[in-house]
Amino acid sequence: MSKVVQAFLSGMFFTFILDFFLFLGVFENYIKAKEIDVYYNILFADHQNLFIFLFFSIILGYITLYKETKLSLIVIGTLSIISLSTLIPPIGSTLGEALLMKSDVEIHMIKYSYSGDILYDGRDKITFYDYNFKKVLHLDKNQIIGEY
Repeated sequence: MSKVVQAFLSGMFFTFILDFFLFLGVFENYIKAKEIDVYYNILFADHQNLFIFLFFSIILGYITLYKETKLSLIVIGTLSIISLSTLIPPIGSTLGEALLMKSDVEIHMIKYSYSGDILYDGRDKITFYDYNFKKVLHLDKNQIIGEY
């Protein structure tokens, strides 16, 4: 196997592990805390950015195979600490809000209109916190009129 392929596969391996812990922290400290009904696998798959994943795979693969060991340990160690820091509740919650939440949104449905925050925009449903009801609602995407 060529060194380029080995570097790319090594980079994918490290990037996958970093992504796993990043999304695990968001899942534990944002999704579960807000009682949003979504599985970890769906959260992980739906919110992957292919370009960012490939970028980090290439960079980490290059660093691990072509650079000195001390540099690769520093880079991977630092990224690991950053990724694992999402397991700390305030950090995971803040990152979850930054990635998944949309504030001050109005949603118009066939009979009703809602004003509040989108906590999670899923495949079929939207988990929505309504300001007037002071309650979390689960709205069906098929019944929403227009953009939100």
